[in-house]
Amino acid sequence: MAESLIEQLPRIVTEGKKEIEKILERLSGANKLALQTNEYVLPARDKSGLFRGNVKELNEREWFNRLIYGDNLLVMQALLAGDAETGLPSLRGKIDLIYIDPPFDSKADYRTKVTLPGTTIEQKPTVLEQFAYSDTWKDGTVSYLKMVYPRLVLMRELLSDKGSIYVHIDWHVGHYVKILLDEIFGKDCFLNEIVWQRTRVQHTDSNKFGNIHDTILYYTKNKERIFNSQFIDHKEDYIARYNKIEEDGRRYRLVPLDAAGTGAAREFFGKMIDPPKGRHWAYSQEKINEAINQNLIILTSNGTPNIKKYYEDNKGAVIQSIWTDIAPINAVAKERVNYSTQKPEILLERIINASSNTNSIIADFFSGSGTTGAVAEKLGRRWILSDIGKPAIMITRKRLIDQETQPFLYQSIGDYQKEAFASGRLFRRVGDLSQVVISLYGALPFPEEQNPGRNLGYLKSNRTLVMVDSPSKLTGYATLKRAQELREGFLGGWNKIIVLGWNFAFDIATIIQNLNDDKLEVLVIPPDLLDKLKSKASYQSLLKGGKIRFSSLQYLSIKKSLVRNYSSDIDEITIELDNYVLLSPDALPLDDENKEKLQKFIADDPLALIEYWSVDPNYDGETFRSKWQDYRENTENDSDPFRVVKQIKLLAPKIKGKRKICVRAVDVFGFESVVVEEV
Repeated sequence: MAESLIEQLPRIVTEGKKEIEKILERLSGANKLALQTNEYVLPARDKSGLFRGNVKELNEREWFNRLIYGDNLLVMQALLAGDAETGLPSLRGKIDLIYIDPPFDSKADYRTKVTLPGTTIEQKPTVLEQFAYSDTWKDGTVSYLKMVYPRLVLMRELLSDKGSIYVHIDWHVGHYVKILLDEIFGKDCFLNEIVWQRTRVQHTDSNKFGNIHDTILYYTKNKERIFNSQFIDHKEDYIARYNKIEEDGRRYRLVPLDAAGTGAAREFFGKMIDPPKGRHWAYSQEKINEAINQNLIILTSNGTPNIKKYYEDNKGAVIQSIWTDIAPINAVAKERVNYSTQKPEILLERIINASSNTNSIIADFFSGSGTTGAVAEKLGRRWILSDIGKPAIMITRKRLIDQETQPFLYQSIGDYQKEAFASGRLFRRVGDLSQVVISLYGALPFPEEQNPGRNLGYLKSNRTLVMVDSPSKLTGYATLKRAQELREGFLGGWNKIIVLGWNFAFDIATIIQNLNDDKLEVLVIPPDLLDKLKSKASYQSLLKGGKIRFSSLQYLSIKKSLVRNYSSDIDEITIELDNYVLLSPDALPLDDENKEKLQKFIADDPLALIEYWSVDPNYDGETFRSKWQDYRENTENDSDPFRVVKQIKLLAPKIKGKRKICVRAVDVFGFESVVVEEV
């Protein structure tokens, strides 16, 4: 008989503790993870007219809020380690509040819809996301708990001594997650199981009650904690009790001054009055005298003292652990960003107000649509958001710019080091998958004794080395430098090396351009290859058919920028997009129907594929400072919600010598391109 989940829990915890020990050991080593700053965003949404620029600089602030793309297990390691190069101290014990809303349904549909002019395309998750989701659910709830345990431990490490964590979950796995939280934080640090009624009714089968609520598990790191009671308006029947009105219009009611118990007489208006039998006066004589001086005490017709209670002085009813007053986001809500799991801002307002103070650091490591960051910004808190989903990052960045937040950093993990591949598919190791890719490319694999990583092959006819990067990594500078070294030194050297990658660093095109190496070629492995390799039969079919296409990278081009004299110290710069060449549809996570739709669209209107673009008019070659942005859905500059503007004029301070203009663009699928022009 198979083990029950309860029987497997001790092993889940034991394995999780071993993983955490290795992670914490690595933090003090030489190979600790670091964050790479992709973009320093100074929110400056394009509007009609000449843009006057944003000249704030990166070093003007001690703290920068952060939006981070990547696996949160790696993100949290980087935050714990800190990094002097990016100005990030270790955040161990520095975060006052963590809210997370992790995925909790193994049957959830992670596909996203992209609306283009005249058509809608549905895309599957990126390869990086596919690996993360398959790891999370490959063995059902057991895999999910294995995923979440080490992450919760790292979150505890990041929490301050007065910090709290809110884990938003539902009926699928909530009870098991609570057991893990009890183990990590301690049962004494469990404060509330908050029930949020997220909808009024659920249409379901008649053989059960509808599931209309989520659970939010509230824990603290220690017994001392930040907590600010929250209030809600009283109901009408309670307000009606305030049925008396002062001359100045204030509403009040009279409340007897006695309480249960026994006590002595007190003096009211020069007269000693005994409390009712079995009661005592709730106020001391000193407080009674003070209230009389403030004209708050009235003797009723039978001589009983009552005190005035003003409705204006009432903060409201103290909020308890069942929340029925917060509705889900409706279809026409202003805050709606069309993200399937988006939570209402008022929900996060309550949590953030309750468990943090102004300037506290707030974190959300499954940030989704970015609600936590958007609300934290409005409430004067500092924030860190991370997500492994590209659609989530794209939506959040636009949302924060639209909100005109303080400047923030958009970052990613500099070099993905997660090499374990256990997705439950046909291949159990990265090396096994790499061997398949090598074969599908038409190359021959090396024997394992010459190639322990099993990711190298060769084309015999022209002495070309073929290297397959890991699906759990971002192919970037480090990978390409390693490829050059292998080309020169591996088994006597080769004429050329081809790197086949799954996921790419945001500046990969610039990296290739700067390396300027015609003996190095970088190609994209089609992301739907994983779906096509679910069985040995499909693999054999692919080998025979030769239908796998390895594509070149996408790129952006701009027309020659024009710089004119605007004043004695200001330049006017005109920048215009020229063309966008996208990856072949075969290299995108699309099914055949959507590939066909995209192919037609690419031929007609390629620039309409740009989701977001930004400009640094004085690029220093290292840090991209985004001082102007436009994105789809921004209709303040035109009435077209499906296209960005193609030409802009902006003002920037004059500089000596040549000016480097850097343009970054993100397409609707999340691919990023960079172009640098010197004028």
